[in-house]
Amino acid sequence: MNNTLKLEHTIDALFGQGVSKFLPKRITIIFSKKNGRIRTVHHNSELLCTLRIDGGLAITPYFAQLLLKSRKFKENCIEINQDAAPYVEKGFSVFCKHVLWCGKNIRIASDTPILFHNKVIAVGRAVLSSQMIGCFERGVAVKVRDSLKSPKGEISS
Repeated sequence: MNNTLKLEHTIDALFGQGVSKFLPKRITIIFSKKNGRIRTVHHNSELLCTLRIDGGLAITPYFAQLLLKSRKFKENCIEINQDAAPYVEKGFSVFCKHVLWCGKNIRIASDTPILFHNKVIAVGRAVLSSQMIGCFERGVAVKVRDSLKSPKGEISS
């Protein structure tokens, strides 16, 4: 199977049918030397995503901003208030009480872009589902993995 097609199918499966249309045309795919699988995907020397062992994608804020052009992708995001935005940009977790809006496709352990004024400021892993985030006033909603002001090149899964 074509590797670009495989990546498109993975994006559609994780974020919604048709979201892969917003994948840039000129991408560079780097493969693992050990097993030959896709390791990372770049666009203009900017990291887009890393493929996980479990079949998921670890996306970057840059890639999430590109995919945000799709309405279906926005259902995988949360929007936070002004109080939390500076802390989330630095890499701190998002708490339930700071969430203004929550997309319906957020599931536990899914990659979740965090929005502030319709701009992606961070990407993290959801601790709670969208229904739980809406109901709770306390606790962590999303653990931030990569943010705008975090050091470049550091992605932890």
